[in-house]
Amino acid sequence: MTETRTYHEQIRIDQTLRLREVLKTLPPFAKDFFRAIEPRSSAKTRMNYAYDIRVFFHFLMENNPVYKKYTMDQFTVTDLERLEPVDIEEYMEYLKVYKRDDEMITNGEKGLARKMSALRSFYNYYFKHQIISKNPVLLVDMPKMHEKAIVRLDADEVAMLLDYVESAGSKLTGQALVYYRKTKDRDLAILTLLLGTGIRVSECVGLDLNDVDFKNNGITVTRKGGNQMVVYFGDEVASALKNYINGDRKAMTPLPGHENALFLSTQRKRMGVQAVENMVRKYAKQVTPYKKITPHKLRSTYGTSLYKETGDIYLVADVLGHKDVNTTKKHYAAIDEDRRRQAASAVKLRES
Repeated sequence: MTETRTYHEQIRIDQTLRLREVLKTLPPFAKDFFRAIEPRSSAKTRMNYAYDIRVFFHFLMENNPVYKKYTMDQFTVTDLERLEPVDIEEYMEYLKVYKRDDEMITNGEKGLARKMSALRSFYNYYFKHQIISKNPVLLVDMPKMHEKAIVRLDADEVAMLLDYVESAGSKLTGQALVYYRKTKDRDLAILTLLLGTGIRVSECVGLDLNDVDFKNNGITVTRKGGNQMVVYFGDEVASALKNYINGDRKAMTPLPGHENALFLSTQRKRMGVQAVENMVRKYAKQVTPYKKITPHKLRSTYGTSLYKETGDIYLVADVLGHKDVNTTKKHYAAIDEDRRRQAASAVKLRES
């Protein structure tokens, strides 16, 4: 009998197997670093680190005269301390725009910071373990991150979005109308759930039917790092979920391996992260075309509303699953938009 795995268990297995394949494309000594960080990092984090560190070695082979004729397996840990701070600075400049397999790749502040963070962790491991005696990354200033305005839906836009999903059928014809009718209740349940609980899109698609508890109006979600937590929801979310579960979900026969999934695609498989992201964008652009709305922006919308209603930043951090309350403060306890708007009329340029 085949063992039934949860969505999150299967994702971890898939990511671990992919990581092993990526490690084959890195210098042999790199495996020590990834083995060391395994207990305190997720498979996804390690995989992203592996991709980012591979870019670094490709940079050396393409741009550093010393390594022009190197292959990946010729690098040794000694090569790390042969580099100077200027080499690391050149790498940072390279990351802004570079070519890989005829594709032009660019990195903004966030991408640049992530890749440099991966390299810094990589170097720190060998330096702390006294495997190398020089750490040129320590002598280089890390890229500065500028604050960006947090994009979220206003209260009226939330209502407009949900109203649009309920009534979009009146504006559609043909195949578009057929598809809408098949997915309307599911899409409304997902959007209401995201807006009413602030859960991550990965937590949403990982939900199983038995994770929903209508007796206590709660869902059991698997957070980053694998911890489970019950997140509670209100009557609007309960109504949308019941409507979908007792209707379209009950009428659908899932494919083998997807029987437990709460949200199913039209192919009768568990919905994936990208499918939910596409669905959110599809509806949101009809309501707020000038805002780039993603599932994460719906999470920000919920967090902002919860903080405004309760004023309790620790509650917001707990419900959103933030490990560090400072992360929550940074996003939700800043001066709010309503007060900022007051500045527009506070200063008079001419007396009327």
